[in-house]
Amino acid sequence: MEIFKLVFSPIEVNTYILADKSGCCAIIDCGCFSKAEFERFTGFINQKNLTPVLLLNTHCHIDHIFGNKWILEKYKLRTFCHKKEEKNRKNSVEYALFFGLTMDQPPEPEGAITDGQVISFGTSHLLALHVPGHSPGSLSFYSKPDEVVFTGDALFAGSIGRTDLPGGDFETLIESIKSKLFVLPPATKVYPGHGEATTIENEMNYNPFLK
Repeated sequence: MEIFKLVFSPIEVNTYILADKSGCCAIIDCGCFSKAEFERFTGFINQKNLTPVLLLNTHCHIDHIFGNKWILEKYKLRTFCHKKEEKNRKNSVEYALFFGLTMDQPPEPEGAITDGQVISFGTSHLLALHVPGHSPGSLSFYSKPDEVVFTGDALFAGSIGRTDLPGGDFETLIESIKSKLFVLPPATKVYPGHGEATTIENEMNYNPFLK
């Protein structure tokens, strides 16, 4: 599986494109804030000759769902996310104003993802892990064959997600990381929702929030 990262919006969210030999690709957290950013995204898809077949959201904070409307209009794809993210999705326009931003109401999801569910696209498979704490329905997506996990805003290189937003809880997040992410093989590469990649081993050994 090839993994590509594009960074979008004033909040600099990582949008991941996962492609395999089938030519199909999955999109994790399309953060395109403007039409110009989405044109950059579609230009990249065209350049790589990929066919988007799946849209996933690690959670539904505004920066991770800015592009959901564009994806629906262009590729006829609605997102899959955890059902506990519905409040964040419905309140996203109001939340955006709080940060001095404007956005249209994101489309309703295609369906809900549950903890332990296997999600398939092309010839690839991802295991969904429910990691609440940053938000109630935060998900990570793990590929055992590729030794990678996409953690959204749960776990970062040297940090963790903020827990002062609606539905956040520090103790819950710490427990989620330790019970769902730190049980993965140490060499697993971590692709977070913001910033640079890391590994499970690095975060177990050096993340100051998880000592």
